[in-house]
This record gives sequence, C-alpha cells and structure tokens, in this order.
Amino acid sequence: MEGVTRHVLANAHSKDLQTQGKYGVRFITYWFDEVRSTAFCLVDAPNKEAIQRAHDEAHGDVPSEIIEVDPAVVEAFLGRVTDPPPIKGGEPAPLDAGARAIMFTDLQDSTAMTRRLGDAKAMHLLRVHNVLTRNALREHAGREIKHLGDGIMASFASIEHALEGAIAIQRAFASFNVQNATTPLHLRIGLSVGEPVQDDNDFFGATVQLASRLCSHASPDQILTTEETVELSEREKSRFLSRGTIMPKGFDYAIEVYEVPWSAA
Repeated sequence: MEGVTRHVLANAHSKDLQTQGKYGVRFITYWFDEVRSTAFCLVDAPNKEAIQRAHDEAHGDVPSEIIEVDPAVVEAFLGRVTDPPPIKGGEPAPLDAGARAIMFTDLQDSTAMTRRLGDAKAMHLLRVHNVLTRNALREHAGREIKHLGDGIMASFASIEHALEGAIAIQRAFASFNVQNATTPLHLRIGLSVGEPVQDDNDFFGATVQLASRLCSHASPDQILTTEETVELSEREKSRFLSRGTIMPKGFDYAIEVYEVPWSAA
C-alpha cells in the first residue's frame, strides 16, 4: 500500500458503501496507519468471498488478509460496532469511536505579564483565563484534559462542538478585553482531529502534538486548524481561511493550515 493516502482510502471506502448492498455486506468503519502504510477495515459479511467480490467491483483492491473476529470483542474495544442513533434537535454528529478533536490554548506573554504586573495581579488574570476557557468548554461539551500553566488542553467528541468552543473562547476574551483595556488577555488556539492514544486520563500521539504545534504557530487572538478538520466539518469550506502550509516540529511532512474566523462582526 506504499503511496496510499487517507484521502485515497476515504474514496475507496465511499465506493465500498455504494456496492455493499449488492453483496449483502456492510462496511462499518476503517483505520489507516500512515507511518506503516497499512489499513484495516471492519466489515459485517456472510463470508469472505462476499467481501472480496464487493471490494473487487468497488475499486479492485482486494484485501490481503481477511480475519474473522468476534463482534463482542470488537465492541469491547471500540465501544460500538454499529452506527449511533440519529442525532436529534440539530446536535452535531459525533466523531467515530476513538477519534477526538484536540484543542490547545496558550495565553500570550504570561511570563512577561507576571514581571510587569506582579504575582498577585498576574495570578488573578490567570484565574480569569481559566474561568473564561472552562465556561466555554462546559457550554460546548468540551473536556479539560490538563492545565498547562498558561493554557489548557481539551478534547471534544464532535468537530462542531470543538469549533464552536474555540470561537466562544476567543469571543469571551475579546469581550473581557473591551472592559479591561489596560490588562487585555490574548489567546492562541490550535485544533486538530484524529485518534489520539489515551492512557491514564491523558492523550498522546500525533493528533495531540499537531494541535500543540498549531497553537504555537498561531498569532494572538487566532484559531488555527487542519485541512482534515475543514473536510470533516459540517460548515462550508468558505468559512475557513487558508493560511498555506507549515512544517511543524517533529513532523516530516507539510500540514495545510486553516484559520477559523471568530469575530461576531
């Protein structure tokens, strides 16, 4: 599978879905490891031959190995092996099991703020930062993973909730700054989507690292995210602003970066 990208696999999966009914199979979900160039597909089918015929007609890529698995075991790991019930009341659709939107925030010049204002005043402003950020997380179904001293790492099960939460945070800080012009607070936000590794109530992996790098790359009062976020979002792509590509530290490939406008004007 050398040279295969996540976009190629997404197209292949889409073709599978178009032909699955003809062969009595159901393509549930798939995973792609870009580093190893390997893909795994979870399929409900009457037999191996049906899977092979469906794959062959859809795109000609017959799986190299088909392994029968116990649905109960798969569900124990994934949480579910069927689609969730329809979302009611206009709620944003959740990400697939295991996937998360990861957000990093960073308060501009927090060290300089302490030197300029003193410990007591700087600590007060840091508490303001915490309250404004946590209020937005609570209102948009975000989960605080950890406090970083001058920022917060959070996760969301929905891309739309993550975007709405990031926008709400920036608007809350802008409102605070209008009323506190002598001690304004400016925040950077980075947001990425993927399947982070979870251990002991914390997240690790490339998705987390990329969100952190985007936060560092962002300007004060800016929200930066990835092309994958834009493609998976329910929003029109025109609502995001392309900011070109960057080569984040620790990554050996360029990342297409988009800004999320948040001004209410």
